[in-house]
Amino acid sequence: MMKVEGLIAATFGAFHEDGSLNLSLIPGLVEKLIGDGVTGVFICGTNGEGPNLTIEERMAIAEAYVRAVNKRVLVLVHVGHPSIAESRKLATHAAAIGADAISAVAAFYFKPGSVQNLVNSMAAIASAAPSLPFYYYHVPALTGVGMDMIDFLRLSEAVIPNLAGIKYTAATIFEYHACVNYKGGKYDILYGYDEMLLSALAVGAKGAIGSTYTFAANLYLKVMALFREGRQQEAQQLQLKLVEMVRCILKYSPIPAQKAIMEILGYDLGPCRLPLVSLTVQEKAGLRSSLEEVGFFDLLGGFSSYKTTNDKLQTNV
Repeated sequence: MMKVEGLIAATFGAFHEDGSLNLSLIPGLVEKLIGDGVTGVFICGTNGEGPNLTIEERMAIAEAYVRAVNKRVLVLVHVGHPSIAESRKLATHAAAIGADAISAVAAFYFKPGSVQNLVNSMAAIASAAPSLPFYYYHVPALTGVGMDMIDFLRLSEAVIPNLAGIKYTAATIFEYHACVNYKGGKYDILYGYDEMLLSALAVGAKGAIGSTYTFAANLYLKVMALFREGRQQEAQQLQLKLVEMVRCILKYSPIPAQKAIMEILGYDLGPCRLPLVSLTVQEKAGLRSSLEEVGFFDLLGGFSSYKTTNDKLQTNV
């Protein structure tokens, strides 16, 4: 059974100014993330604007990441789609190109009406790539599907043989705690709210998937190290600084704001796709000012370890 330790960066979409894919940015981003110490990447999910992409685009992105990573870290491909048939195509493709695992959200237009219905839907997707570990992506704030995850694990055992676990993106730490300990820790339950990482560690988390790990992995890895060393007060203080950073982001639309942070740090990944809208110049300035006020860039080590231009991020693929 697959068990992930450390941080998986949920990467952002990379686009040209006209909104088309900019695959040339992916190799440079991969090198940055590997250098930051992440365990893997989670692609075409919420932060990668997966629901705003065609399946052909998602396949092209997956191929670019698998090629750039070259088995140095894990590549988890989000294959969720309102159409199970399209999800199955994405799952089959992920297996064919050498991805390490797949994940899928619940359908978010015609929603599953029961836990069994959800399990059957995920089983249909997972069975398209039986050789790959499958993670259900539990994110009720976005899908509107908030069912009992212990029931999900119990009912999945018989019908999803390649179930590795859950990407658990919800604030219900008590349920997360129960899932981590289900059948003696049988499944890999990866936590998905960066601002609550320390809370998840306290109830047994070993791995996490999140968007801010794309630009602040070193700080979260420090939280994890402090926790392991029993330096709880220091871990709490650092996690609080990261909460303050997230609160700055949440003054704006979160994905465009985080892409703006990447741009500030020298990694311009281009605009967002509608209905998401990139931050204005004034909003970017406000975000930067807020982050400076809470000392985020000082914590990050200033800009010395980051590119000041996008030149090196541009790599032909």
